Amino acid sequence: MRVVLDTNILFSALISPHGTPDRIYRAWRTARFEIVTSLVQLDEIRRASRYPKLQAVLQPAKVGTMLNNLQRAIVLERLTIEHEADDPDDAFLLAMALAGDADYLVTGDRRAGLLQRGHIGRTRIVTPAIFCAEAL
Repeated sequence: MRVVLDTNILFSALISPHGTPDRIYRAWRTARFEIVTSLVQLDEIRRASRYPKLQAVLQPAKVGTMLNNLQRAIVLERLTIEHEADDPDDAFLLAMALAGDADYLVTGDRRAGLLQRGHIGRTRIVTPAIFCAEAL
């Protein structure tokens, strides 16, 4: 099973060590599924982790460890953005789902329109709770 995790899920796993996003991240670390990521997402993690509001809650060492771990995921080097998202900053997630032939795209962002979309291609777009109930 291949899964795209929205950056908000990855940050939530670091912020709340016993929440659903952390459960998903730990399941990946124990090889329950494969994560599909990209150079675009890895750059976003580096950049966003330096935002003042996130610096207050993210430990740089944990972000670094996560980035190192994600190097072992399926890392897409090039993305072709063919589908628009309500939030243009999320279009790369849709591209990752398609290019990585993902089964799921997991996001917690209810305002960006990804969850309302429901799917792209064969990839289901779901909340962390739904992913855990169906896949873990």
